[in-house]
Amino acid sequence: MPEQTPKSRAVVLLSGGLDSATALAIAQHQDGMACSTLAIDYGQRHRHELAAAERVAHAAGVSDHRVITIDLRAIGGSSLTSDTPVPKDRDHGAMSSAIPSTYVPARNLIFLSISAAVAEVTGARFIYLGINALDYSGYPDCRQPFIDAFQQTVNLATKAGTTGSPLEIRAPLVHMTKAQIIRAGTSLSVNYALTHSCYDPIVRDSAILACGHCDSCILRREGFVAAGVTDPTGYAR
Repeated sequence: MPEQTPKSRAVVLLSGGLDSATALAIAQHQDGMACSTLAIDYGQRHRHELAAAERVAHAAGVSDHRVITIDLRAIGGSSLTSDTPVPKDRDHGAMSSAIPSTYVPARNLIFLSISAAVAEVTGARFIYLGINALDYSGYPDCRQPFIDAFQQTVNLATKAGTTGSPLEIRAPLVHMTKAQIIRAGTSLSVNYALTHSCYDPIVRDSAILACGHCDSCILRREGFVAAGVTDPTGYAR
């Protein structure tokens, strides 16, 4: 039998939402990566997403799933790391008109920096994340120019980048609509029932339900409708 070529290694930022779950499936099944997954416990009000990330990693057969804790509540500036109300029932015009209070200052900059450190330790050459610049809430760190700039910076600032093993940042969903993402994930057998996207979940009879009204819930629900795929999300209302 011919000798198999070892798979390239990747670190996948895994939030527990449908976008990052799809990015993981693309890394594994389309790009043939051996993946470590990384979830960040940053003091988010919707920290139930950490359990969702663990479920997704387990279902994908990931043997190296890590959770790293940092305290972004100490910085503040976001309704996701404070008791400030999360915006509800906004239309697409409102979502795209200004950066919302759910923006966490420098979140993806911080997360990618941590991912780069994990990549150096694990020998990974690639970092995947599920950012999207079409159906999103206007976050500045979800755009391709940011990814391009970070990749240049990380390879100037790491041992890997300065010794001939540069890191590559991949954002395979960045130019896809939510419906396209859901169709892509469905074709790769992603179980979206394991994922959770709500920013302001409601606990009812020990079940964690999506509020159905935050930006993330609205974009998720509309994405399933547009994709023609059954939405497995449990909504409170």
